[in-house]
Amino acid sequence: MGVILAAERLGFTYPGRPRPVFEGVGLDVSAGEILCVLGPNGIGKSTLLRCLAGLVPPTAGSVHIAGRPLAALGRAEIARHLALVPQSHQSVFAFPVRTVVEMGRAPHLGWFGVPGREDAARAAEALATLGIAHLADAPYTEISGGEQQLVQIARVLAQGPTLMILDEPTAHLDFANQARFLALLRRLARQGLGVIFTTHAPDHAHALADRTLILSLSHPPQLGPTAALLTEDTLSGAYGVPIRLVRADGHIACVAVVE
Repeated sequence: MGVILAAERLGFTYPGRPRPVFEGVGLDVSAGEILCVLGPNGIGKSTLLRCLAGLVPPTAGSVHIAGRPLAALGRAEIARHLALVPQSHQSVFAFPVRTVVEMGRAPHLGWFGVPGREDAARAAEALATLGIAHLADAPYTEISGGEQQLVQIARVLAQGPTLMILDEPTAHLDFANQARFLALLRRLARQGLGVIFTTHAPDHAHALADRTLILSLSHPPQLGPTAALLTEDTLSGAYGVPIRLVRADGHIACVAVVE
């Protein structure tokens, strides 16, 4: 499977601040692979994703998409390769949900192009895949935060990238929808889509990710196969609290020990 995105020695420092948000990050993601990014609050996970998506230029290192420097690509070309779903998205316009999803087709249209039948069909398929076809005519501003998150993911599916980057995609989803969404990501990866996602739940990494990147104040970035990397010692060191792994019926749950 070919590498979709690769980052080397990536770092980011805000102007006027002495310490970088993160530094020395190296990673690559291939078609059909799921990579999870873990780490405590404020460690730079969201900033890292924005650098990978080309929305924020890194202050150190480089990012390549399909072997080409990200910095040399235009926004439309980047969007044909990858898509970022942020933690939250707010719209001041009450667009119907189907229109929001059709906006994902913009990278495939000309400057003055409008969505056609194929674009509408892709949007409808994406809504059905997420199980929210019944929301197609609802105003985007009037649905719940969890539903808005699913709509944004449907928009990305309609866009048709080879890599999907998601910032805490389960944050606004209830327990059942979290499980459904993780199953959806696994299914999309089996179809060849590359996935990078952040989460505050190491359980999700164990359940889904082929490899995991850990960002922490206590050690340099660590990247490795999820099952081998996410040990009790590694997680406890990353989060600064004792963490135990509980295994049952082939699944692993991560439990923070409250003392």
